[in-house]
Amino acid sequence: MPRLETQQPAPDFSLLDQDGNTVSLKDFAGRKLIIFFYPAAMTPGCTKEACDFRDSLARLQGAGYDVVGISPDTPEKQKKFIEKESLTYPLLSDPDHAVMEAYGAWGEKSLYGKKVTGVIRSTVVVGEDGTVELGKYNIKATGHVAALSKALGLD
Repeated sequence: MPRLETQQPAPDFSLLDQDGNTVSLKDFAGRKLIIFFYPAAMTPGCTKEACDFRDSLARLQGAGYDVVGISPDTPEKQKKFIEKESLTYPLLSDPDHAVMEAYGAWGEKSLYGKKVTGVIRSTVVVGEDGTVELGKYNIKATGHVAALSKALGLD
């Protein structure tokens, strides 16, 4: 899948959150949004990344950023993940991976030396005007939020 480039309009989306409510890109109009795509709730790397966003949320929000996570998990599994890890931002369900495909976060990747198709751990920052400010692909879960903060000039 093609990756999003800076200044490109962010693809619109409407997905269910952990409570079954529809969340759309337009809900964040006029705000900056960090969207992180992760493979699976309650797995070690995804838990580390999600908790890192949780622990950094006040600082990110203070700089004007909202945060959402998107994975192929069901809303029910997302809710369990939020409750288990005390996450304080929405997790959205993309079971048919259409949004992940639109954002370049779904495709072929290497997993333990094998080529597989799945979620490419990625983060896209959408500006207040709805365009892509930053796209990071094939990222590592550990240290990702710190690297993202530095790239956004928050450190």
